[in-house]
Amino acid sequence: MEQQLSDILDNLLGMLLLEGSYEIEETDESFLVSIKTNDAGRLIGARGESLDALQILVNQILFRQTGALAKEDDPQKRVVIDVMGWRKQKEEELAESADKWGKQVLESGQPLELEPQSPWQRRIVHMVISEMKGLESESMGEGRDRHIVIKPAKK
Repeated sequence: MEQQLSDILDNLLGMLLLEGSYEIEETDESFLVSIKTNDAGRLIGARGESLDALQILVNQILFRQTGALAKEDDPQKRVVIDVMGWRKQKEEELAESADKWGKQVLESGQPLELEPQSPWQRRIVHMVISEMKGLESESMGEGRDRHIVIKPAKK
């Protein structure tokens, strides 16, 4: 499957006329693709929207080529794409912010409604908040307006 993923990346990056290189690392849950290019901004887009779209596209193409979606006994590995360490840096910044937001809710006792975020960003916030005693988080809204509310846990 790694060769198929490599072929997909070669084709897509070629169509986008992007020069650079990439590395693929396979983990138990996913394929981590790290792209290095001098044109990172174009590939990342505003607030990572182009990067998210590229990741969705690569996953859909790979799933179609392999002819399988995830099965319970043989789950399909997802492809996670990072460009010049942007996603990793954003994940770290978001985890720090989530910790601050959680502490703010604990101190004030009042729920905190966050700005809309992408699914991967919401997942990070939910994971950080789930590790903090006395707090819970919930996703609210639909589509682009989907956001998280952090609130004191019900006793």
